[in-house]
Amino acid sequence: MTILPSVYYGTVEYWAELVQGGSDVVIDLGENYVKRSERNRTEIMTSGGVMQLSVQLAHANKPRQPMRTMKIDYSKRWQHQHLVAIESAYRSSPYYDYYGERFAKLYDRHWERLIDLNMATLEELCSILRIAVPRTSEEYIVATADDRDLRPKTRQSHFVAEPYVQVFSDRQPFAPNLSIFDLVMCEGPNALSLLRRTKLR
Repeated sequence: MTILPSVYYGTVEYWAELVQGGSDVVIDLGENYVKRSERNRTEIMTSGGVMQLSVQLAHANKPRQPMRTMKIDYSKRWQHQHLVAIESAYRSSPYYDYYGERFAKLYDRHWERLIDLNMATLEELCSILRIAVPRTSEEYIVATADDRDLRPKTRQSHFVAEPYVQVFSDRQPFAPNLSIFDLVMCEGPNALSLLRRTKLR
C-alpha cells in the first residue's frame, strides 16, 4: 500500500507516486496537520523564479491538530493572490486555455476545511489526467514495513524528474519538483505518460 497525505495540488513526485501506485494508493485524511508542508502549500514557476503559494489556515500553530479539523482563514485575500499568480505565470502556457478556467472555479467557493479544498483539487486533476480518484481513509493509517509511507515531511527520496519545457525555460533553470499544476499546464495530456515514466526507486 502507498500512503499519501492530503495536499494542496501536490508535487510532480507526489503525483508520480499516485499514478504509479494505482489501486494500492490511499490518501490519509486521519493524520495530524504538518506545518510548513505541501498539505497547504504548493510551488509554481514565475518569471522571477519559483514562488510558493500557501493556503491561509486558522489556528495553524496549535500542536497535534487533525487534518480534518483544519479550517481555512479568509481574513487575508489568499485566493485572489493565488489566482493572480497562476494567471500571470501560466496564461502563456500551452494548456492554460484548456484548463485555466477549471482551476479558477475552485477559488470561487469558500471551502470550510483544508481537506475539502485539497480533495477538490485532487478530483479536478484526476479528471484532467483521466485516472481514478484514489481511496481515502478517515482514520489514521498505521503503516507496516511493507507499506510505502509518504506522509513524513522529511524522508529519503529517490525521485528523479524527467525534464519538460517549463513556461520560463528561456530565463529560469528547470525546477524538477514543482506543483503538478506546472506539469499539466506545460504538458497537457502528455503529463500522465511523463508521470508514469518518472523514476521513484
